[in-house]
Amino acid sequence: MNKAFVKESDGDDDDELALPAIPAGTRNYMTPAGHKRIKDELLHLIDVDRPEVVRIVHWAASNGDRSENGDYIYGKRRLREIDRRIRFLTKRLDIAEVVDPTIHHGNDQIFFGATVTYENQDGIEHTVTIVGIDELDPLNGKISWISPVARTLTKAREGDEVTLQTPAGVEQLTILEVSYPARQD
Repeated sequence: MNKAFVKESDGDDDDELALPAIPAGTRNYMTPAGHKRIKDELLHLIDVDRPEVVRIVHWAASNGDRSENGDYIYGKRRLREIDRRIRFLTKRLDIAEVVDPTIHHGNDQIFFGATVTYENQDGIEHTVTIVGIDELDPLNGKISWISPVARTLTKAREGDEVTLQTPAGVEQLTILEVSYPARQD
């Protein structure tokens, strides 16, 4: 197929659309574990993935005609994806502020990094951990600090009742337990 008929996006917004935007004027809060995970991914892309794809593209380019060379075309596309991800991760790490939740160990007030067990008005218990935007994993109980639930819970204490505004209406949440990880020395 002629390259004139193939549209390839070089936009930088693909990764940024996948995650919620960081509120204006704030830092990209993350836990030490989340920071390490993102930094490890960035280093792996730079040290392992990108050099391997560059080697493949170099080999494919040496084979001659590039217009119908699948290894070359796919390699160049993969290289753009890797470079886009590297730029995205670098931007996220540049504005990162690592917050260690262990400083609140033993505290019953909810801040960033807290693991909170609460009960809704139907008597259903939920356990969530408040983490950074880049660490969120709702299926495993990790919610972003900018989520409505996290904002509602923040600064409340064990035993408090808080009001959560949902699209379905107002919901009362009772905070049952607040915990923070212990410092590992």
